[in-house]
Amino acid sequence: MNSPATSTTKKPHSDKLVFRPIAPQDIEQVAKLIRIVMTEFGCVGEGYSINDPEIDDMYTAYSDDRAAFFVIQMDDRIIGCGGIAPLDGSDGETCELRKMYFYPELRGKGWGKKVLLHCLDLARQFGYKRCYLETVERMEQAILLYQKMGFEKKDSRIGETGHCSCETYYVKEL
Repeated sequence: MNSPATSTTKKPHSDKLVFRPIAPQDIEQVAKLIRIVMTEFGCVGEGYSINDPEIDDMYTAYSDDRAAFFVIQMDDRIIGCGGIAPLDGSDGETCELRKMYFYPELRGKGWGKKVLLHCLDLARQFGYKRCYLETVERMEQAILLYQKMGFEKKDSRIGETGHCSCETYYVKEL
């Protein structure tokens, strides 16, 4: 996994935010973050990524050469995450933006764009030609970000994510 440049920013309370690759000690906090945010948006039950086995060990799941996963840390707490990996069942030239979630305190501060841009840059370095994602309509802020970043809405899913409850699909040519 390529190591990103660490970036920091200050919040009003002088809390330091660190953007970095996932580490083994993050596994439990990342799983909790994903499950809390998905539940907040009603993305529970069959067909949602909340049930993906990788959630319980995101560090190992993203240890391949063409995959990467990142966290945003404030003090000892993981408050955001996201990554890319090959899109299962695709042509090998398509990656998937996966599990980009943030606690409410981090939303609306530009971190979604930062994580997304970093993931897209890595996707290009890894040799991908396009990036795919699946989401739900009720994640309105995320969809606005994807559209602003040049993702195009598609009528049907591609690949084999197993997320049959997601009804919105986007692709960006890299």
